[in-house]
Amino acid sequence: MKTHKASMALLLVSFLVACGSEGSRFAGTITDSAGVTIVSNTDVGIWAPGEEWTFEEELRIGAVEGAPEYQFGEVFRIAVDSKGRIFVLDGQHIKVYSPQGAYEQTIGAPGQGPGELGAGMAVLIGAGDTLLVPDGRNLRFNRYAPDGSSAGSTRMVLEEGRPMTFKGTGSGVIAEQIRPLMPPGQPAIENPMDAIVLLATDGTVSDTVMTFPSGQFVSSSGVTIYAAEPAWDLTDDVQLVFGVSDEYRLGLYVGGQLERVISKPYARRPVGDRDKEAIMSEMERRWVGAGASAEMMARLRNRFHFADFFPAFQTVAVGPRGTTWVKHLKPASELSAKELEHYHEWPGQEWDVFDSRGRFLGAVTMPESFNPMVFRGDKIYGAWRDELDVEYVVVLQIDGDLGTGAT
Repeated sequence: MKTHKASMALLLVSFLVACGSEGSRFAGTITDSAGVTIVSNTDVGIWAPGEEWTFEEELRIGAVEGAPEYQFGEVFRIAVDSKGRIFVLDGQHIKVYSPQGAYEQTIGAPGQGPGELGAGMAVLIGAGDTLLVPDGRNLRFNRYAPDGSSAGSTRMVLEEGRPMTFKGTGSGVIAEQIRPLMPPGQPAIENPMDAIVLLATDGTVSDTVMTFPSGQFVSSSGVTIYAAEPAWDLTDDVQLVFGVSDEYRLGLYVGGQLERVISKPYARRPVGDRDKEAIMSEMERRWVGAGASAEMMARLRNRFHFADFFPAFQTVAVGPRGTTWVKHLKPASELSAKELEHYHEWPGQEWDVFDSRGRFLGAVTMPESFNPMVFRGDKIYGAWRDELDVEYVVVLQIDGDLGTGAT
């Protein structure tokens, strides 16, 4: 026990020396247990006043009127290739822009033929800047060469699991979260397990990164708003940042082994009646607009449920210099009417930022109505809506000393 205490003291001294003045501002604790580093943060960030990172708009693509190449119906997903070209999944095609925002070409078209799309679910850049687009309507993966020409397609194997989330890294790694299918009328699967898998450039599964209990947002009983769900992202060298949103706790996995645990205090907040009413009113507005009958609306209401408590966070992302970004969730009762219309994007602009060691740097606020989709270097690519609800692709530059507390 004395030896252990001495080694822990030496570890702490070494850590503070390595951190310099930044270490003196770190108010949490770092311990080691069975080879796993545990970083227990407080609400006090390392950044001193004036060191917080801010954002400056570097590029905006889009227009209210004019050339259709610069108008978007809905910016669903964004990808960036090794040359900095920007790929925007907009409905049933992909628009491609230069790093400076100049339109270059459109890939794909509505339909079921070669290279055509029924309902693109993501746009992903693989090795050699090949393009992979999962098509949820045609149940296949479309492949495109770097010049945009069709390179065939591969059947989506739903027997392996239903697609939940797709991720792509700057190094060309493509990953997917899959969940067991739950056919209507069939007995519920006992203890269902999700998996994060790596995909080859044709969409076939090449490896399994992790398996874990399925979330409850979508289940055989319907949809549970604010249910705890897995959240994850990958670094360029395929390290996995993973957590389940029922607690503020993230794990860093390297080669399938847990190496670091990051935690931060969180006070659970119950989901109130005003939150439920706000979401259900918005859903009913949509159903009426779609012409749903009273009977259909009653059935739909019975498929909607709410968790007892809000999740500790909404999503996670790997940022510059090994940082981890964690998005706060904004309760429905605090959303504006415009935000409620797009609540499926889970509005909220506050993010916590942790350095590569897992220490809490501080919180940042992204621009209002901005939905970040891709973190690349010191840039963030996303969709932004103006006061007329017109969408644009916006690139933000992270301003600040990216060396401060980030290495």
